[in-house]
Amino acid sequence: MKSEEKTSEDREMIYDPIRESWVADAPEERVRQAVTHFLVEKLGYPRGRLGNEYTIRVGKVSRRCDTVVFDPRLRPLMVIEYKAPSVKLNDQVVTQIFNYNSVLLVPVLVITNGKNFVIFKVGYGGEKTVTLDRLPTYQELLSLGV
Repeated sequence: MKSEEKTSEDREMIYDPIRESWVADAPEERVRQAVTHFLVEKLGYPRGRLGNEYTIRVGKVSRRCDTVVFDPRLRPLMVIEYKAPSVKLNDQVVTQIFNYNSVLLVPVLVITNGKNFVIFKVGYGGEKTVTLDRLPTYQELLSLGV
């Protein structure tokens, strides 16, 4: 067993440094860990500005966003929705993340299954929503949130 894995009642667990806890190992969770590691290590996202399993209310229902990225004043800037590598990124997944954004109103939405990414720069005030060809660095994201 690797140092980043342990078992709990016969379930494999992996450590989530964002939540600072052990979580059940699952394909979607592996995607989350890979992406959040990339954001922190390669794109300059401060670990303390990421929230995994962030709870919001959509209408009368509580939902958990997979990852929300915050600015230094803790305003949400980006929402990321993870799927297992076997899951196609379809209209249903896009609708899910846009529903979350009806509450958070962030400038960037991301859906990924670890193999494919779809990144939206959300248009507000008459601007058109467009897709981006790559994940923004944290500094780029901050400039989009202004």
